[in-house]
Amino acid sequence: MLLAVKSSALTLTHVIPSHGKVNVGAVTSLDDDVFVLRHNSHQIEVYDAETFTLQRHLAVSEIGPRTNSITACARNKCVYLSEERSSCVHRVELSGRKTVKNWSVARGPTGLSVNNAHNLVVTCSGANKLQEYTNQGTLVREISLQGGLTSPWHAVQLSTGDYVVSQNTSSGVVSVVGVGGEVKYSYGQSQTSEIGKMKSPRSLAVTSNDDILVADDRNDRILSLNRSMSRVHALTLSVDDGIQHQRGLCLDKSRGRLYVGEWLGEHRVLVFDGVTTTP
Repeated sequence: MLLAVKSSALTLTHVIPSHGKVNVGAVTSLDDDVFVLRHNSHQIEVYDAETFTLQRHLAVSEIGPRTNSITACARNKCVYLSEERSSCVHRVELSGRKTVKNWSVARGPTGLSVNNAHNLVVTCSGANKLQEYTNQGTLVREISLQGGLTSPWHAVQLSTGDYVVSQNTSSGVVSVVGVGGEVKYSYGQSQTSEIGKMKSPRSLAVTSNDDILVADDRNDRILSLNRSMSRVHALTLSVDDGIQHQRGLCLDKSRGRLYVGEWLGEHRVLVFDGVTTTP
């Protein structure tokens, strides 16, 4: 069964409000928990995925103010955090006693994702490369980005083994790159479709059939593209006061649910159900 995204099917079912009007930097989910990372915080908020009540906080004293991303690994039962200023990654164990392990990565880590091999993919904006690590912090592969792709923010592996990468610039680009770093497809600056140019695309999410969701940050919208970048449309998300600077994006495939975290505005996490399943 494959997941597809249809604008008309997405329904806002819940809102996780801000506590103290603090920017949502990132959001992820694992099993029955939703993890919310807020700007300049030394802890992670953990919510119940059914009731959306705040269950607990995970204190991570080691993280600093420029912690930009969070992602979860179902196999290893942990969450990862990236810290841009000190160029390191933190792994927080969720099973049993909470332990934190960290290791250094290339300069300027921003987005994180877990790939098909259950390894951590780190997008290193300052070094213009992707790095893949095991759960223990051993470097598996390093990809230097080519074709003029600069200021990468987030990368997610597709089922083909290629990676989709967002380029966080004022006229942003989203590209599919091979394991050698070569650009295969792009959507962005040169496009003349009715969707228009992106502005600072950041977080990405990928469905089971390789549809790509893009948080088009400064346009206050979410775009859906196919793998070859030949089709693109903006999702119609019914939010009365709109969405403002959605930097956090997480697709819960098991529930057919999309989480959207706001950097500005009401600083909420918006919960959309209705990501459909197709044979």
